[in-house]
Amino acid sequence: MKFLIIQQKRIGDVLTSTILSNNLKKTYPNAEIDYMCYANCVAVLENNPNISNIIVLEEKVRKNYFSLFQFIFKIRNKKYDAVIDVYSKLETNLITFFSGAKYKISYKKGYSNIFYNYNIERLKNGTKSEIGLAIINRLRLLKPLISEEISDYKPKIFLTEKEIESAKELLESYSLKKEKPIFMIGILGSEWYKTYPFERMAELLDYIVASTDANLLFNYIPKQKEEAQKIYNLCQPETQNRIYFDLYANDLRSFLGLLSQCNALIGNEGGSVNMAKALFVPTFSLFSPSVDKETWQIFEDEKNISIHLKDLKPEIYKEHDEKFIKENTFRYFEEYPINLIKEKLASFFEIIKI
Repeated sequence: MKFLIIQQKRIGDVLTSTILSNNLKKTYPNAEIDYMCYANCVAVLENNPNISNIIVLEEKVRKNYFSLFQFIFKIRNKKYDAVIDVYSKLETNLITFFSGAKYKISYKKGYSNIFYNYNIERLKNGTKSEIGLAIINRLRLLKPLISEEISDYKPKIFLTEKEIESAKELLESYSLKKEKPIFMIGILGSEWYKTYPFERMAELLDYIVASTDANLLFNYIPKQKEEAQKIYNLCQPETQNRIYFDLYANDLRSFLGLLSQCNALIGNEGGSVNMAKALFVPTFSLFSPSVDKETWQIFEDEKNISIHLKDLKPEIYKEHDEKFIKENTFRYFEEYPINLIKEKLASFFEIIKI
């Protein structure tokens, strides 16, 4: 059997969809399983023993119809038995439709019958689940191929020994307090509306350092450096002394190596939280008020804690829709009681034995 999984867009999405390749490999141990994604997401797939080949759909190909159709027929020539399109946008509709696969699987939409012969209903937002709708809806895509109940539903990242050793060496090259914990701080969200207000974040960092005397590493991408610096500048001098602002990974695999050596990841909910969970690093995350809780509040347990406004003030979501809440993000971030966040952080530190 030859399978193709298609998941474009963000790193967190791509990582989450690796549960498809992991379970297909269990059921079809001799299968060839390819994974298609954007170039910026390749790192979370590397070294995964359940993925045979990573296929990159380049932006220049997507933006040019002639190049896209050349790409489509290259995929067709691979003669896949099944294509699972998790992304389901026009470019991937066409890739799947022309693939020639016996099983063309995606989520049910108004037009999806044109492109797919297996159209899977998503569970609706608001459906309660212990593992999150992002996981459950993906597992539903495997129903045409796997009849057994699936129990392995946690994404995993696979690092090499060399990558782990390189991360340790990088940490050794800085004067961290060796007897103190190391926290990776998700200092900024991927979008403005996913970013906890700077002043509040600085206050939380002050609290973290005062409580634990931890070493803090900031996770940000180069274009976010100026904003990360603003948060650093809002911190107390004692906190600034515990922040290693320039201890920074130059690529995603190096970041994953560093993250694997941290005692926890704390900060804005997003892809880095999913990566930490896939490395079995404890997480404490703050959801944006407009991000769907039921979909992305995944693998919550005593060592993976998140705070969402819907848990604190559910009545707001009965009064307003997601669009209104998103447009008023900072107003609703103010509804998060910072003292409660500090209390939950204190409990989190006890649980992870800090």
